[in-house]
This record gives sequence, structure tokens and C-alpha cells, in this order.
Amino acid sequence: MSNLYDRHRAVLPEWLALYYREPLEITHGEGRHVWDADGNRYLDFFGGILTTMTAHALPEVTKAVAEQAGRIIHSSTLYLNRPMVELAERIATLSGIPDARVFFTTSGTEANDTALLLATAYRGSSQILAMRNSYHGRSFSTVGITGNRSWSPTGLSPLHTLYVHGGVRTRGPYAQYSDERFIEACVADLEDLLGHTRDVAALIAEPIQGVGGFTAPPDGLYAAFRQVLDRHGILWISDEVQTGWGRTGEHFWGWQAHGQAGPPDILTFAKGIGNGMSIGGVVAREEVMNSLDANSISTFGGSPVTMAAGLANLGYLLDHDLQGNARRVGGLLIERIRAAAAGVDAVREVRGRGLMIGVELTRPGTDLAHPEAAAAVLETARENGLLLGKGGGHNTSTLRIAPPLSLTVAEAEEGASILEQALHAL
Repeated sequence: MSNLYDRHRAVLPEWLALYYREPLEITHGEGRHVWDADGNRYLDFFGGILTTMTAHALPEVTKAVAEQAGRIIHSSTLYLNRPMVELAERIATLSGIPDARVFFTTSGTEANDTALLLATAYRGSSQILAMRNSYHGRSFSTVGITGNRSWSPTGLSPLHTLYVHGGVRTRGPYAQYSDERFIEACVADLEDLLGHTRDVAALIAEPIQGVGGFTAPPDGLYAAFRQVLDRHGILWISDEVQTGWGRTGEHFWGWQAHGQAGPPDILTFAKGIGNGMSIGGVVAREEVMNSLDANSISTFGGSPVTMAAGLANLGYLLDHDLQGNARRVGGLLIERIRAAAAGVDAVREVRGRGLMIGVELTRPGTDLAHPEAAAAVLETARENGLLLGKGGGHNTSTLRIAPPLSLTVAEAEEGASILEQALHAL
């Protein structure tokens, strides 16, 4: 392993982050488990950053990939593509957006990049509203609208970005308010902000902030925002790269927690739909999607192989009610983790929905971030057979827990027990 690590460091960028003091080479997986090059088995509670959504080596997906690869791997969007049309039809219906059009990309970054292109072209404006502590990708345009300093390496941007308060419920100037008062204060902040600018193109927001540490506003915030946005003609982009496909349990899409606003004008997705295959995409109202007045294609977006994987994966998810499983098993898991964290001084908050759970760690007795504690828990959990993620707007001091949606009750108990040991080892 050390030889591979040395080779990695010699040829890849320094800023390409790796977990663990001794980085892990994962060689294969099955179900909710993966194995490393030394033969160690781990319960996977991060799913390759929320991307292995259903299960590792899911037979239905691997079979669909193999069969499609045996026919044709690539054609580009210059030709009719049956799997792409079929997956687009299913996603358009599921999106809730009327008269929806779907454009496929290869990643969430590219999906958000496309959404920004659509919104700015449609509105004739380069001004974007984004949420503080947000993350939307690693391209030049998306780091320019990312409100999490740890993941935004440059302030240069082709866009003029204004940041709105409300994505983090338990920090900031309104944290002590009731949910109702919190929403009122955030709406007042938005109204004030819009009073100092003009012709904003769109608000882009993650219903639950992913890299930001699985933080979320009270239900209804984006519905209240939508009333303000609509008065100004501003579009709403819901970034569902991490919240989509039923992961939150209660809803298929994260925006539905704010459902009284109706569906967003633009929805972006990626990660879990391909179960590891590179699929991203954008859903938008017809008039927004078709507002571009120049030709465009995609060489790799909508690839026959990835579309076949997406169709098989989505079919499995719906047929086996994995959203319902996320709600049931996720509810048990978060309560088990809250019980495990009780009495651990470094745990500030356990939060989340479905199988999207965050454990924020701070220095005992304070609200100061404790990234060393998060790193220590990651190491101890790994030593005991559990893989976790981390994130957060305050120096990556939040543990991120997002297993495949087929997680069983027994596996949830096993993971919670390992996490409990790691937390108490602090």
C-alpha cells in the first residue's frame, strides 16, 4: 500500500484529498460492505460519497452494464439513444416539474454548471443567490457560488454571487429563534439583499447541505423564499445531487420538504442514480431548458452504458421501496446514534433525515470546531471495520453518515455500535 501511496503522491495533485493516516485501497464490494487490498472487510457508511446508493455489486446494475457494453458503449448525443430517452422519461415524471426536459451530464459539478448556464441565459443576468456554507462542485463557475470556504479555492468567478442566510439552522445570528421566527428572519434578510441589487438570475440551494455537514433549514424556508423569488422573477434551482432519490426517507426529493412552494424551476441530480456510474443531469421547465439559442451536444453525457445502469438502478430502488427503507432504518439509526453520543462532550449535535446523518464535533464546552476529533473518530471506526465520511462548514468537524439505501437493521446496529466505541474513545 505504501508503494501505491508514494506513486499517488508522485503523479497526482497535492490538493486531491485522501482519508486516513494510511490511505485505503478498496478492491471490491458487495451489498453494504467493501474490502481493502489487505483483505480487511468494512461496513460502508459513506457509499463513495453518497454514490453507491442501492448496494455494491448490485446484480441488476452490473448485468445491465455488461449487456449494454456488449452491444455498444458509446455513440454521443448526435444519435438517438433509447436508454437515454427511457431514463429521461422516468426522471421527468418523477421530478414533479411540469413539461420537464432532461439533459444528462457526467457529474454533479457539470449538472450545476449547466443549471447556471440555463438560468443566466434565461434571465439575462450573471447574478446568483447562493446559501452560506453551500457546496455545488469543483468547476470554475461552481466554486464561485460555493459558500463553504474550505471547498472554494478562488474568489474569481464569471458570476456575481450573493450569499443568503438560512442553510444552517443551529449556527449564526438566528440560531436561538424558533423555526417560525428563523424563517421570518431569513426571508427579511433575503428581501433586504434584493433591495440592494437587480436582475438576479436564480437562487441555487441544497435542501440539505452535503459537504457542509448535512445541515438544513426548517421545513418551509424555501417555500417562503419562493414567494419572494417569484415576485422578482428569480428562478429556483434545487441542487439534489446528494438529497435526491429518496435518501431523506420522508421525500423522494429534498425540495419536497418545502413542497408548498411547488417544484423548482430547475433541479440538478447526480451521484446515486448511477450507483457508481458517472451520471449527472438537469431537469427544467421547457421554456427554461430551451432558452439557449446556440447548438450544444454532449460527448459523454447520456452514454448508453451509464443510462442502462441508471435505468436498472432506479427500477431497483422503486421496486424495493428503498425510500421507505431509508425512512425506517434511518429513523432507527439516528436514534441509536443519538443514544450513543449521549454523554460524549465533544458531540455538539446529531442531525439528519433518513440515511443522511451528521454528527458535529466541537471542543467540549464550546462551539469551536474540532477537526482533530473528527479525524480521530474516522481512524478508530476504520480500525474497527466502519467507513464514515466527514465535512462541515467549520473545518470538517462533522461526521457524515450515508450508507446505501438497502441498509438492514442489523447493519445499522452494527455500525452504530462501532461508532459508539469510536466516540467514547475520544
